[in-house]
Amino acid sequence: MRWHKRLLAAGAVAVVAFTSACGGGKVRGTEDSPQPGTSQSAADATFVYVPNLDVVTDWDPASSYSNEIIAMENVYESLTRYNPQTKKAEPRLATSWTSTPDGKQWTFTLRPGVTFHTGKPLDAAAAKASIERTMKVGQGAAYIWGAVDKIEAKDATTLVFTLKYPTALDLVASAGYASYIYDTTAATGDLAKWFNEGHDAGSGPYTIDSWQKGQETELTLKKFDGYWGGWSGAHYSKISYRVTPELTTAWQLLQRGEVSFVQRLNSQLFQQASGTANVQTSQTPSFQNLLALFNTESGPLKDVKLRQAVQKAIDYDGLVAALKGAGVQASGLVPDGLLGFTPGQAPKQDLPGAEALLKEAGYGPGGKPLDLTLTYAQGDSDQEVLVTLLTSALDKLNVKLTAKPLQWTTQWDQGKSKDTSKRQDIFIMYWYPDYADAYSWFVNVFRSADPISFNLSYMKNDGIDKEIDKLPELTAIDKAGAEAAYADLQSKIIGQEAAVAVPYVQNYQRAFAKSVQGYVDNPAYPNVVFVYDLKPGA
Repeated sequence: MRWHKRLLAAGAVAVVAFTSACGGGKVRGTEDSPQPGTSQSAADATFVYVPNLDVVTDWDPASSYSNEIIAMENVYESLTRYNPQTKKAEPRLATSWTSTPDGKQWTFTLRPGVTFHTGKPLDAAAAKASIERTMKVGQGAAYIWGAVDKIEAKDATTLVFTLKYPTALDLVASAGYASYIYDTTAATGDLAKWFNEGHDAGSGPYTIDSWQKGQETELTLKKFDGYWGGWSGAHYSKISYRVTPELTTAWQLLQRGEVSFVQRLNSQLFQQASGTANVQTSQTPSFQNLLALFNTESGPLKDVKLRQAVQKAIDYDGLVAALKGAGVQASGLVPDGLLGFTPGQAPKQDLPGAEALLKEAGYGPGGKPLDLTLTYAQGDSDQEVLVTLLTSALDKLNVKLTAKPLQWTTQWDQGKSKDTSKRQDIFIMYWYPDYADAYSWFVNVFRSADPISFNLSYMKNDGIDKEIDKLPELTAIDKAGAEAAYADLQSKIIGQEAAVAVPYVQNYQRAFAKSVQGYVDNPAYPNVVFVYDLKPGA
């Protein structure tokens, strides 16, 4: 987004250097953490999550905007949580809410008796202070609160938002970033520094036990005894995050019973996991798609005909087939399951059409050779398949594609370079929404931006900007109008402007221990496991 993201699956926030510290979220060895498969009572059970990238880049719940969501959603809570089955927000720290017919005032009733990990009560005044601090910090996904004019704590459990323009605030309040409610009085000094020393001030079921940046077992959470949901019945008492970059290693650890959950396997390993006795699998469509952003501002792709030619050269069907279930064909920018999804827009490869467009611009077979540059995520096998297929297709059209795999921060810095000659012609990255609303793609990736953040097609179109700015209000008070606006914007951005191609939407392919009971994937919170909702089995 915008001011935005992500390392998760290779797109991200700039990496910040953090220091470790002791006390309230102490840093220590993890040798005493029990592993699944060892003899331990259900009360001592540890859920071991295996991410492929470092977990924490930013501990501050106001600015956090990257991989740490997988831990933060177990430590912090928001007013609401999105339910992908009902496609609506459901209660979390708020038990109910109402809005005025014009969508400009929202009243949330808070859950009574909630305590922060600091021991202080979570009341309306604390929630107000939390959101106001996030807005003031203005980093990460803080833009989600952009409609808020003022917040009032009417009493201990009543929180009233007055908005500058209508917005679906129940969805905003369910965001995976910037919606966390936290104790702003947790530190006497610099609160951001205190957070990034490894402390937390959430209200969730787990609190930080140990954090060792750069270690294999980077982070361990332990249950918060005072959690409002209680601990009756079977629950995991600890969560351990064990960083394992190689998928094959993660798979071996799962087979041996040393870990509980692998967030993503390749198609070959996923098929193997499906037939393994002590393992269960889950495949769920995500809200995360792959974007091929074309440089509309400089270089050869400044010519819209050449951008359209590259769009047509992509072997969409071949790519999805090669992914073997790890991706499904996209239909426009908005994934299925979100308002704004427009069926019937799936693109098809059209090499004769691409050749004709190239010839119109003086290139193609028999014309001038065309050289293009592309950057993509180092180590991402799915993106490598796209690059291989596209390189082959363009080669037949007398177009040479030079593709560079890069670490995200390197790729992002190149894309944002003030020297336009250093920018790539095609920028490959994943995108997913900060909350369950398609607005994220449009305001962050395609609205004019200066300085450049995630608008890496560099598109500048005043008319499109104005349409994007109307989306929150339409979503709040005119769903049919919002659907029409999303369809029109996708037609303009993909068709007329040819600023992007959308090769596929990712499927989440998970593998986890047979003993894990109750796991349900929620695409609104990418790669998050809500561990409190699970039951450890035998």
